Amino acid sequence: MPTISSTPKLVTVFGGSGFIGRNVVQALARRGYRVRVACRRPDLALHVVPLGNVGQVVPIQANVRVPWSVERAVKGADHVVNLVGIGYESGRQRFAAVHDEGARAVAEAARSEGAGLTQISALGADPESGSVYARTKAAGERAALETVKNAVVFRPSVVFGPEEGFFRRFALMARFSPFLPLIGGGHTRFQPVYVGDVAEAIARSVDGQLQGGRIYELGGPEVLTFRQCMEKMLAIVERRRWLVPIPWWAARLLGSVLGLLPRPMLTRDQVVQLASDNVVSERAEAEGRTLTGIGLRPRAIEAILPAYLWAYRPAGQFTRRTLG
Repeated sequence: MPTISSTPKLVTVFGGSGFIGRNVVQALARRGYRVRVACRRPDLALHVVPLGNVGQVVPIQANVRVPWSVERAVKGADHVVNLVGIGYESGRQRFAAVHDEGARAVAEAARSEGAGLTQISALGADPESGSVYARTKAAGERAALETVKNAVVFRPSVVFGPEEGFFRRFALMARFSPFLPLIGGGHTRFQPVYVGDVAEAIARSVDGQLQGGRIYELGGPEVLTFRQCMEKMLAIVERRRWLVPIPWWAARLLGSVLGLLPRPMLTRDQVVQLASDNVVSERAEAEGRTLTGIGLRPRAIEAILPAYLWAYRPAGQFTRRTLG
């Protein structure tokens, strides 16, 4: 009969039903952890249950804006992972409420339980940024590290993989539009990182393999401008489209208008974010606070994108390929 000491550790994952979350849950389940997926609508998160054995992965209701629900979700957990984040504000989902106050609520609940904490932020998080998203992400980092001293914070660049919203969004646009916009001329640099690599890094932090109290920056093996990202995507989906530079003033105006939509493709705050490069810093590389620094070999775009972007080719999987 199992004893308390032999029972697998319990990990609560906030935001575990999302794109990155599903991969994190699977990585943890494969390690034998019991996983509690905390999300606002557990009835819409049943897709995570088959990621583990029977009873290993359990969705429960929690909202980082409601502290008592956070405390309930963390009760009895050995480790807590906070993946919750929003790309734009809508209704009660405000950047400050989710990224800052929500992160603090999760950190305080983890501290009360004596659990470890892994906080997911984003490259570009900066308390002095002109972007509200970036400022509140930095505030969330501060809340996590102040509350749980040995917390591990990850800052990933643009994350790609099946069901992501970056390359797939523009691949979908390329199916109907004769051109693709290059915000600010397309010169902003990114370091796209594969979701599987991000999930493995998070799982290692839960394992206790990473030094706590530090911020790790996660980027892929290649630094690309926004234009180069679009060119690679178009080559994979085998479509030719005009790449049209959009000056910053026009992009801000466009973001202000599109931001009024229920599910905006672009907001003014996102335009502000695009004005800054989204790459791993030299200091993080020197101090080993990167994927390679923790012993992971990041996978390249060319090895992953064709596996799911084929759906956006003119005839999908039946598109005739030419040799040479």
